[in-house]
Amino acid sequence: MSGELIPGLTRTTLRGEIRRVVFESDDGAFAVLKIVDPAGNEHAVRGSLCGLSAGQFLELEGYWDRHAEFGRQFRVESFRISLPSTAEGIKRYLGSGAIPGIGKKMAALIVDYFGDETLTVLDNNSRRLREVPGIGAARAEQIVKAWRSSGSRRDSFIFLQGIGISPAFCARLFRRYGDEAAQVVRKNPYRLAEEVDGIGFLKADEIARALGIAPESPDRLTAAAVYSLNTLIDSGHVCCPEPELIRLTAELTGQPPEAAANGVNRAMERHLLRRLDGMIYTPLLARAETEVPELVARLATVKEFAGSRLRPAGGGSGIRLNAEQEQAVETVCRTPLSIITGGPGVGKTTVVGEIVARARAAGLNIGLAAPTGRAAKRLSESTGLTARTLHRLLMYDPNTGRFGYGADDPLPYDLLIIDEVSMLDLLLAQALLRAVKPGCSLVLVGDADQLPSVGPGTVLASFLASGWFQVTRLVRIFRQAADSRIIINAHRVNRGLLPEKTPPGGGLTDFYWIEQDDPEKALATIEKLVAERIPARFGFHPVNDVQILTPMNRGVCGTAAINERLEALLNPGDKPQFKFGERVYKAGDKLMQISNNYDKNVFNGDLGRLVRIQSREKSFSVVFEGGRQVEYSMDEADQLTPAYAVTVHKSQGSEFPVVVLPLLSQHYMMLQRNLLYTAMTRARKLLILIGSRRAVEIAVGNSRQEPRFSLLTERMREFRRKYDEAFRRS
Repeated sequence: MSGELIPGLTRTTLRGEIRRVVFESDDGAFAVLKIVDPAGNEHAVRGSLCGLSAGQFLELEGYWDRHAEFGRQFRVESFRISLPSTAEGIKRYLGSGAIPGIGKKMAALIVDYFGDETLTVLDNNSRRLREVPGIGAARAEQIVKAWRSSGSRRDSFIFLQGIGISPAFCARLFRRYGDEAAQVVRKNPYRLAEEVDGIGFLKADEIARALGIAPESPDRLTAAAVYSLNTLIDSGHVCCPEPELIRLTAELTGQPPEAAANGVNRAMERHLLRRLDGMIYTPLLARAETEVPELVARLATVKEFAGSRLRPAGGGSGIRLNAEQEQAVETVCRTPLSIITGGPGVGKTTVVGEIVARARAAGLNIGLAAPTGRAAKRLSESTGLTARTLHRLLMYDPNTGRFGYGADDPLPYDLLIIDEVSMLDLLLAQALLRAVKPGCSLVLVGDADQLPSVGPGTVLASFLASGWFQVTRLVRIFRQAADSRIIINAHRVNRGLLPEKTPPGGGLTDFYWIEQDDPEKALATIEKLVAERIPARFGFHPVNDVQILTPMNRGVCGTAAINERLEALLNPGDKPQFKFGERVYKAGDKLMQISNNYDKNVFNGDLGRLVRIQSREKSFSVVFEGGRQVEYSMDEADQLTPAYAVTVHKSQGSEFPVVVLPLLSQHYMMLQRNLLYTAMTRARKLLILIGSRRAVEIAVGNSRQEPRFSLLTERMREFRRKYDEAFRRS
C-alpha cells in the first residue's frame, strides 16, 4: 500500500464500473480493484472497499498517488455504490461470484432472458426465474434467497455510508454485528461507543444527528455521562464528584443540568456508572479503589514474612552502604511492605542489588518487575536476574483481559521487587496486590517526585501517605553521581531552584541550557543539534542515541511537528511507505511501541526502526533495540507512533543516552516542576535544555500537581485507623 501523493493534485472524483477485484483482505477492510471509467479507461483503486464485486458502479472520492511498485493508483477516501444498469454490466455483476449460487454460466442464462430488466425481476417478481430454461423451482428459490441476503448487506452498506460512517468503520460494524449492523445503528447508535473500537461518543453523536435522533434522547444523555467520566479517567482521575459530572455532561450535550442528571442516573441504573461516597465511578474503578486498601492490609498484617530471613547487616554483596541505604535494606527485614524512594544518583539501584544479594544468600525465591519493558530491562541489567513487565509477570491475557496470577493462584515469590512504581496506576496495582501471597515481602522502588502514572490514580502518593508501608527516602547523592551536572541540576529543580548554566569555555559537560523562546528558532536549533552538532562533537548517533522530549503533542515544538521535520531530515529519500489513518509510515523511520503486545513480545515504550514494507502481504517489519525483528500487519500500525520526538509522559520508565528538551512559553499549560524534573532524569549521558529563562522559571516555580479525583488515600487511612482501633481493643 506504499504510495506517494503526486504533487499539485487535490481530492477528486472518479466514476466507473468494477471490472475485477484484484485483492481483498480477510477482514474486508482493504481491497484493490480495477475499474473502467465511462471513457473505457481502466484504473487501479485501493482503500477500504469491503464487500464489492465486479459489475457494480462506484462513485469514488480520493487522491491519485504513485505507488512505489505498482505505479499510478487512485487512493479512495470515500465512495458510493450502485447496481449496474446495462445488460452487460448486470451479467458481469451476477457472474462475479457476488451472489452465492450464480456463476458466469447461470448469470448469462438469466440476463440473456430478462436483459436490462434482470435486477427488477430479482427484486420484485422473482417467481419469473422459473421461466428461464434450465432453472427449476428449487434452484430459483436458492437464487432468490441469495439475492435478498446480498441485497440486505449491500443496502446496509449504502445506508451506513449515507449517514457518514466510513468504509473502514462499516467493515468493523459488519464484523461486530453481521447483517444486523444497520439495525443496531438505527435503534441506538450510542451503543457503538460502548462496543466498537474506534467509535466513541463524539462519532456516535454525529451518526445520531444524521439519523435525526433528538438531542434530549435518554440514550444520548446516558452515553454522554459515561463519555464525560471516561474522559476524566483518560487524564488520570479515578472518579468524579456527581455535581461536576452533571456539569460536564450538560456542557457536552448542550442540555440543561436536570436532563444531564437524568443521564447520569440512567447510566447508574444500567450499571454503567456507580455512586460511592458522593463520587461517581465506573464499576471497575469503584471496585479497585475499595479493594486495594483491603489487599494492602492483608499483606501488611502478617506475622511471618520472608524478608525477616535476610540478615539485617553484613554479608550480602560486600558493597559498602551509607546509613540511608543500610536503613532501606534493614527495613525489608523488619516489615513485609516497604517503599524505597529518591531521585537520581542516590543509590536506589545499589540498595536493590544488596537486597537481592542477601535474598539469594537466604535462599529466597525472588521476583523482579517494572511497568515497562525498558524499565524491566534496566532492572535485569542491574541485578543479574530476569525482570519482566508487570503484565508479563502476572500473565496477562490480552484476548480475555484477565491475569493468570491472582488471589486463587498467587505468584510463587518470597520477595517481590517492583521498580518505577511512580508509573503504577490503580488497576495495575489492584492486579499486582491480588497476586501477592501473604508472607511475601513486597518492595516498591521509585521516585515520588516524578510525574504520576498515565493511567488513573496516584497510587505511589497514596501508598506513601497510607501508613501501611515503611518508607525510606534516599537523599544523599553518591560521589560519582555528584560529578554529573544532569543529576545535580535535576536535584536543584526538584528543590525549586533553577538549573545552573554551563560556564563558557569549561570543556565538554553533560548538561547545556540554550536560552531560546521563539518556537521556529527552537525547532531550527533542534534540527541542527540532532543532525550535526551532537554527532560531530559528542559522537552520538542522531537517531539511535538522541531522543527529543516535549511537554505536548501540538504546536511548533510539539511531537507532531518535530517528528515531521526530523523524519525529512534524518530519513530522507524516496523510500517505501504506507498510510494508516492520517499517519504515514516510511522505511527507516524511528518508531515507538505505544501498547503492550504479548504475542509479539513488544511493550509500551520499546523503540525500533521500520526496516521493511511488504505491500503485497500488507505487512511491515520493525527492528527493536537488541536487534530483534518483529512483523506487523498494516492494520496493526496504530500500535506504533513516530518517535524522533515523544512527550515527556510517554518517556516515563525509559532512559536515553541523549535528551533534547524544548521548554517554551507556548508550553505554558504544561510547565510544571515534576514534568521538567521527569524529563531531566530521562537523560543518561547528555541533556540539552532549549528554553527561555522565563519558561524554566515558571516550570520550576510550579510545584502544584494537578489534583486527581480519587479517594484511595482516604480509604487506606480509614482502613488503617479501624485496624489500629481493633488492635488496641484486642
